[in-house]
Amino acid sequence: MKIEVICGDIVAQPDAMAIVNSANTYLRPSTGLAGAIHKAAGAQLADYCAPFAPLKLGTAMISPGFLLPNPWVIHTCAAHYHLEFNATKIMADALHSMLKLACEKKIRSLAIPAIGIGVFQFPLDLAAQMTAKALFSPDWKESFDWVRFCVSSPLIQDAYSVALLG
Repeated sequence: MKIEVICGDIVAQPDAMAIVNSANTYLRPSTGLAGAIHKAAGAQLADYCAPFAPLKLGTAMISPGFLLPNPWVIHTCAAHYHLEFNATKIMADALHSMLKLACEKKIRSLAIPAIGIGVFQFPLDLAAQMTAKALFSPDWKESFDWVRFCVSSPLIQDAYSVALLG
């Protein structure tokens, strides 16, 4: 599996079969990443997601990409690091659920954001390490051709590069 970590816009990854949304539980457009994905996908995305809300913390669901160049959007919901008693377990479950769903749908190329580090306030290094641990699980060893992490700053890129690429 090829792994890349770039500073880039996740909605501008046309070669990915799916992009991942670090979603809120109500799967609604909001600020940040979820808002950008919903805006690029069009109003149909919110309409499609509404019956699946609220999304349980630590789980994932999949939707069509609608106006995005990607066929699929995988929505996963982490927990607020400072507000949830078991936030690290929920984060691990969210990462596992997202990767399992991608495997079940035979998605071979995936663009993933830095899940949990925005409004959920996960510590950057911990989020990067947990993401690496989830991705390198034997459960998905042969499942992906490539995974691209699309992050918003050089600081985040450095943390994810260290965790994922050594």
